[in-house]
Amino acid sequence: MSQLKDMAKDTVSNTQPLDDGNSDNNLGEVVPLQNNAGFHRTFTPRQIHVISLGGQIGAGLFISSGANLRDGGPGSLFLGFAVVCSCVWAVLQTVSEMTISFPTSGNFIDYADRFVDPAVAFAAGFSMWIGWTAIIASEATFFSVIVNYWAKGSVSEVVWLTIFLIIMFIMFSLPNTVFGWFEYFTSILKIFVLILFIIVGIALIFGAGSHGSLHHGHAWQDEAFLNGFKGFGNSVLLAILAIGDNTFTGFLAGESKSPRFSVAHAVFLIPIRVSIFYLGSMVLIGILVSPHNTNLLGSSGIAASPFIIAIEQAGIKGLPDLLNVIILFAVAAIAAESFFIASRILQSMAHQGLISPYLAKVDSRGRPRVSLAITGALCITLTYINLSGEGITVFNWLSQIASTGYFMVWFVISITSFRFRAALKAQNDPLFAQTYAWKCSIWPFPPMWLLTCCCFYIACSLYLALYPIGSNTPTAYYFFQYMFGLVLIVFSTIAYKLIYRTKLRDPRTVDLQTGRRTLGTEEILELDKYEQMPSWRKFVTFVQLW
Repeated sequence: MSQLKDMAKDTVSNTQPLDDGNSDNNLGEVVPLQNNAGFHRTFTPRQIHVISLGGQIGAGLFISSGANLRDGGPGSLFLGFAVVCSCVWAVLQTVSEMTISFPTSGNFIDYADRFVDPAVAFAAGFSMWIGWTAIIASEATFFSVIVNYWAKGSVSEVVWLTIFLIIMFIMFSLPNTVFGWFEYFTSILKIFVLILFIIVGIALIFGAGSHGSLHHGHAWQDEAFLNGFKGFGNSVLLAILAIGDNTFTGFLAGESKSPRFSVAHAVFLIPIRVSIFYLGSMVLIGILVSPHNTNLLGSSGIAASPFIIAIEQAGIKGLPDLLNVIILFAVAAIAAESFFIASRILQSMAHQGLISPYLAKVDSRGRPRVSLAITGALCITLTYINLSGEGITVFNWLSQIASTGYFMVWFVISITSFRFRAALKAQNDPLFAQTYAWKCSIWPFPPMWLLTCCCFYIACSLYLALYPIGSNTPTAYYFFQYMFGLVLIVFSTIAYKLIYRTKLRDPRTVDLQTGRRTLGTEEILELDKYEQMPSWRKFVTFVQLW
């Protein structure tokens, strides 16, 4: 273990410092190379603000929410998303106080290593890498489905999957600024289409459209909770996939020009965005679309968006095509975001000495080429596995792996938070007494709630593994579908612990200095200026998209 860490340090020390374009006049300071792993600080506060609003809106919301409705009914659909929305708030509150103080490229992986145990850091990194890479492959499946809305199966699926992968690889062969602006503009598109659907959805309830009719929400009255606890448990797990892991903001902070301003805004905005957009959309879907509609994901061997189904039922022409185009961009944006995060996770693990330091290499443009290549190789493998069986079967496996990876990281983050606070107390560190220090609201409730929910998610996975929807007899197939990700993560962590004989960190001696970011004069002045703004102007900064 120590040899790996020494090699990682040598790799970083042999890399020349990079000019990230920051100067004394910019918001924020240049972080030393050993703290930022060679990445450039290229993401502006405005980009992070907008990406935080629309970054995780993708196929999970637009398409796979149909599976939630089909298997759980509108009540389970709404409650499943509501539970996960509360976790989004809890995880952001929990991890962001560490992120703002230590905006390192490794984020929670660095914190788990530093404050808990290297084996726990490996568990967090490995599970999240697997989860995000599985998302890329599932988005490739959705890409093929969406294009076939027009192509009607006239072109082989392998063509669409290949085109999708080529788009991803072209994007990451370009500078990081291209990725940043792509995510920025697609986030605006996704926000626009969700607002549009909410407006149109309300009109559809009252009978808008040439074939429209008044909707009384019969499914809410008669079929709100299909399949009992099984339906609810499955809806919760699929909601985790749809909402995704919002710790990606922490990784963006590692390459942000002003983490204090950007992350604090994101912590406030993301839970609001999730609650309004997701819960509002789920209520409308539950009223407008029957859970027995044959076009919902998986019911007839094809996938379809409940958003498009609702509009087509009303006989509105043109709008389904527009919505499908934007969903296409949403799928590409989520895949690109997943590629970005997965490669950064792998690079960060290598940078910390958790895996081979060879993967820590970063080129002159701030791109982790080796980590991108390995992530891309796994992504290609998982994507083309789609061709070996029914798309819905592959999607189910990928979605469970991704969901497990997400909530296992939330579990690690909650433990890390307690150890971080213990270290501050043991060393009598005045971190939260510093100028514009940011701390978790009503701590320790957020990490405690996160731990409770993660235990519940594990219980849901185990219950569905033993008693899947449509069957009361345990089978090896369903057991591994729901438990494969959890078993893989747990056993790899135990193996890592035994092989490297890692030890639990002592709060009295853990490192509270490396990567720590003290606000500079310029940034304090900018924050002073912001605090002096009238309330209406502050509100504008939260909703402004340009």
